Amino acid sequence: MKWTDGLDKKLVTWVNEVDKQIAPKLHEIDEQVLFNQKKVLDAFRKEKVSEEELNGSTGYGYDDSGRDALDAVYADVFKTEDAMVRPQIISGTHAISTALWGMLRPGDKLLYATGMPYDTVQEVIGITGEPNAGSLKDFQIKFDYAELNEKGQFSEKNVREKLTDDVKVVAIQRSRGYATRESFTVSQIAEMIRFIKGLKPNVKIFIDNCYGEFSEISEPTEFGADVMAGSLIKNAGGGLAKTGGYIVGKKTLITQIGNRLTTPGSGKDEGATLNTLADMFQGFFQAPHVTGEAIKGAIYESALLEKCGLDVSPKWDAPRTDLIQTVNFGNPDSMIKFAEAVQHYSPINSYVDPVPSEMGGYDDKIIMAAGTFVQGASVEFSADGPLRKPYTLYIQGGLTYAHVKIATTEAVSQLFF
Repeated sequence: MKWTDGLDKKLVTWVNEVDKQIAPKLHEIDEQVLFNQKKVLDAFRKEKVSEEELNGSTGYGYDDSGRDALDAVYADVFKTEDAMVRPQIISGTHAISTALWGMLRPGDKLLYATGMPYDTVQEVIGITGEPNAGSLKDFQIKFDYAELNEKGQFSEKNVREKLTDDVKVVAIQRSRGYATRESFTVSQIAEMIRFIKGLKPNVKIFIDNCYGEFSEISEPTEFGADVMAGSLIKNAGGGLAKTGGYIVGKKTLITQIGNRLTTPGSGKDEGATLNTLADMFQGFFQAPHVTGEAIKGAIYESALLEKCGLDVSPKWDAPRTDLIQTVNFGNPDSMIKFAEAVQHYSPINSYVDPVPSEMGGYDDKIIMAAGTFVQGASVEFSADGPLRKPYTLYIQGGLTYAHVKIATTEAVSQLFF
């Protein structure tokens, strides 16, 4: 018996062809996983992480050696002066918001060098959302963004024009979010940092690293980024962290950001970790492997869906810098049907039909298929997107390559056979 029993013969032929087509690329990912796994293992060994540091703390969280050790491991892996990894950070957007609030003051300007940020960050800035909600705009922190060029790439010309004297922080969004542009590779981000620092050496550069951790063998903080942030229910949590986020960077800036997350005087030295540390430690340890499984799944998705005549990005053989695979369906019905199939081939809530609906932080209705063990965990296999032209579904994650392969194939079977 085979896992493809019951599928249309033509689809089985496609699956076999895709397997042969992508095999060399999957081997490349396996080598990348080995490199990143050694990097993480070396950090654990260097910091002498002990069993007692998995237990966590209560109350104020004074003298939490496990919390301090986890910070040190993150700082080692991302090659930064300091880090703050906390269960109190509820999402990637919260990590980004906390970092920006810690770095900016009234009268300062924030410049996004990679175009308009995605929907939830727009509310943090004050571009959208209710007035007097506590956005950066409400506190007289100014905002601007540099348009990407006609190819969707970083524009030196536009950034040079926008990099005015009052710009204190330049933000770079690594992943595409719900945009049609490609995600930026670490080498591309390194060139952005070099260019921006060449124009204004004292400006602080912030990286939104959501979906990016361990997708390559290096990270933006290795090339001059001052602060970087991400979510633990994405790559860095390895599928085990139940909540949380991280912020890494220069020590003085992490101190300021810690004061924003808690209070001045408490900073990053307080905050109970309760029973979260074991999951966060183990999740980070296995994050290189889980990220590799998700990327291999995305490569398979891209190759198989392209055989179906769909417009996919990235292509199966393109460089990968995050977990996100997009597919344009051109119409809402096909988009919704594919999302339904992803939900129906999930381990949790497989019997549920996802329904397009309003969601906080977004202007359009969102279809979201996410039968995940951790609510909203993007490192687990899921598919979502706004119901707006060209009706693009953003597929991401996968704890195992096998699950992604089975679910994607079944979705294709229901949509095209």
